[in-house]
Amino acid sequence: MASKVEVEVEMKSKADKVWENIRESATVFPKALSNHFESIEVLEGDGKSVGSVRLVKYQPQPGISAEITKPAKEKLEKVDAVNKSIIYSVIEGDVLKCYKNFKGCLHVSPKGDGSLVKWWCEFDKASEDIPNPDFLRDFAVKSFHDLDAYIFGNP
Repeated sequence: MASKVEVEVEMKSKADKVWENIRESATVFPKALSNHFESIEVLEGDGKSVGSVRLVKYQPQPGISAEITKPAKEKLEKVDAVNKSIIYSVIEGDVLKCYKNFKGCLHVSPKGDGSLVKWWCEFDKASEDIPNPDFLRDFAVKSFHDLDAYIFGNP
């Protein structure tokens, strides 16, 4: 049975602007979130559509296992532009040594003058000795706060 880690982050930026930057993550994230992402290379498709495959290279993160921050291939499983949501799966990388299946989901919605980003991951641990990836909550919160600051600095 899959386990889940989830987080909600309120952002000052409008939902449309947040969504636009998330859709352009292959180019935006390495610039806006350079402390988190070294690069995101589109290997198949356009990097935004269902079936696209991206190679994500993370920066080393204090307190996070090196296996988790090694490059991972992600495949976009679902993209819903109307509802501003994305589902992706990790299809290759050392993270799959720890988690047999790893799926990330993201949804952006308007909230007041800004937006609310909900991110969650579903995973199956490779063994009971593997901890839940709770550190991803902090990584996601920091990433979305940094993205918010980037959007405000680049309207």
